[in-house]
Amino acid sequence: MGQTQVLQIETVIQRPVAEVWTYWTEPEHIKAWNAASDDWHTTEATNDVQAGGRFSSHMAAKDGSMGFDFSGVYDDVVVNEKLAYTLDDGRHVTVLFKANGDETNVVETFEAESANPPEMQQAGWQSILDRFKEYAEQQ
Repeated sequence: MGQTQVLQIETVIQRPVAEVWTYWTEPEHIKAWNAASDDWHTTEATNDVQAGGRFSSHMAAKDGSMGFDFSGVYDDVVVNEKLAYTLDDGRHVTVLFKANGDETNVVETFEAESANPPEMQQAGWQSILDRFKEYAEQQ
């Protein structure tokens, strides 16, 4: 087996870090932004934001043709600063929230899975992050 490739995406959101954290972690907000494109949506979300806590989002095509769960367990949580978790498939993800006055830099680092090209995964995750930015800035 080859070494797991680690990918990184980021964005700057024109909102204070405490607001960004809320939009990122509360299930009703997650359901509003968590999709890579307009033809997908998140139908269910749960989030126990603490070390050892589980999270799960069910992402589905709006036409009902396919869907999947994005879920795992938090390894480390530092409110307004860091979320580190292990997905149910064993991959590790870290999300850093860096406050800079009234804006927040969000940097997400994740291990690529082997089923799809890394470029496709990076584009998909970036698309979701871009949708999060748009949602958070409209609140």
